[in-house]
Amino acid sequence: MKKKALWMLLTLFAMMVLVVAGCSSNDEANSEGDSDSQDTADSAEESSGGSDTFVFGRGADSEQLDPSKVTDGESIYVTNQIYDTLVRYEQEGTEVKPALASDWKTSEDGLKWTFQLRDDVKFHDGTDFTAEDVVFNFERWTEGAEYVYYGYMFGASEEDPGGIIEKVEATGDYEVTFTLSEPNAPFLNTLAMPPFGIASPDAIKKHGEDYFKNPVGTGPFVFEEWKQDDSITLSKNEDYFGETAKVDKVIFRVIPDNGARFMELQAGSIDAMNGMNPQDIQQAEEDDALQIIRRPSMNVSYMAMNTDKEGPLQDKKVRQAINLAIDKEKLLTLFEGIGKPAKNPMPPSLWGYNDEIEDYGYDVEKAKSLLAEAGYGDGMSLTLYTMSNPRPYLPQPKFAAQAIQEMLKEVNIEVEIVENEWDSHLSATENGEHDMAFLGWTGDNGDPDNFLYVLLDKDNAKKGSAGNIAFYKNDELHDILKKAQTELDQDKRSSLYKEAQEIIHEDAPWFPIAHTTPPLAVKKEVKNYIPHPTGSEPFNYLELN
Repeated sequence: MKKKALWMLLTLFAMMVLVVAGCSSNDEANSEGDSDSQDTADSAEESSGGSDTFVFGRGADSEQLDPSKVTDGESIYVTNQIYDTLVRYEQEGTEVKPALASDWKTSEDGLKWTFQLRDDVKFHDGTDFTAEDVVFNFERWTEGAEYVYYGYMFGASEEDPGGIIEKVEATGDYEVTFTLSEPNAPFLNTLAMPPFGIASPDAIKKHGEDYFKNPVGTGPFVFEEWKQDDSITLSKNEDYFGETAKVDKVIFRVIPDNGARFMELQAGSIDAMNGMNPQDIQQAEEDDALQIIRRPSMNVSYMAMNTDKEGPLQDKKVRQAINLAIDKEKLLTLFEGIGKPAKNPMPPSLWGYNDEIEDYGYDVEKAKSLLAEAGYGDGMSLTLYTMSNPRPYLPQPKFAAQAIQEMLKEVNIEVEIVENEWDSHLSATENGEHDMAFLGWTGDNGDPDNFLYVLLDKDNAKKGSAGNIAFYKNDELHDILKKAQTELDQDKRSSLYKEAQEIIHEDAPWFPIAHTTPPLAVKKEVKNYIPHPTGSEPFNYLELN
């Protein structure tokens, strides 16, 4: 009867969203959208009146506009337009190309990297870009744990704030040299990540603690205005050293509900949107005024189990049982064709993926047996934290949480769902408040290290800034991942990462859910919109006809 009930629940979800297209799957989010509807309409009227303005609709606001302090895609989407990095990714992949640096070289031992910088770049505040500005930014990123990506990617800690970067020097007006304590294979690719966008030192000093809402970079767009929970407006950088933007303005509008956002796209008040309800994709494909663009898959969605919290989830058998008790195939019906089942914490599109691993599969009786062996045959109660807004890797988080809640009842696990707005969800999970929690990751640099080390190494299991929200700590895994960082032979690195995935699979700190090809719906008038696999792209290439 319970299996039948679950099927009925999933069917009901699908019917509800199909019949009430445009209505919120989240009453709270819907009521929030309703209360703001007049402001949203006014904003749309102001911002959608000409071909010189590109309006992008999204489900949540940015956390802040200092990219070095954020991990959320909503913030990076905006900062990617404002800042440049020393090097950048090619338009459709993760091969590294020149940006603020025009050329670079490394020593034979991989410990010194020297970059020649452009001499024709200005920050948006009119100050010149020089090597000293690069030094200033890198030294700033060593000043505290709030610069989360610096810690994730360079192994910085309170005891060792510089991590693997021993020294950054201006060895000329337009030359900067990095000295590393050890070789780091992903180093060049890491420098292209948006969190390492170079900011104006003058602006940072001027705005102090308020810099996060007054960003100044060198990028193709200049920050103009931020109406929190409503919109962010950027204008074209007329003096950009790269390809000058084809549009005069970009406006990022917050429209929390997927259906409401799609209706605004159909009405023409926005030009593009992400976070689609899966069932709206076909409608968009059949609409002559719209086009669907699919982002290449380099992501994973997962349910992390907090191994640091005293209780049943510290037992590997319980975590394995939870993996066995969830019918992934049924869960993925909520993705309606945009997701493929995940069995590893990194996507199969990356080198080093271990396809030999067999997923746990769906086996309720085996799950019950493992729970009994662990001493939990009579059941338990757990919390499952979920975000209220859709994510590119998890389009219907609330429905997914409810489906897992029903599935785990089959093995006597009672699940309390805790639903939070995006910023509150990030804060709660980084601090380890949850038993289980949904989250996901879109790769930043095309390297397995960016998934396995950032999301599952003990170095990144620090409360308050955790990328590893399972708070999973395995010394053997740590040694393998650190060895892979210093190994410069990619074949050897690949073997190490495959070994790492075997350890993670056995310990089961996650229930891996899916890898998606996130769709964006875009008006036909928008040309040359090329989505990047890392989850965001600069808008200076697109055109409105």
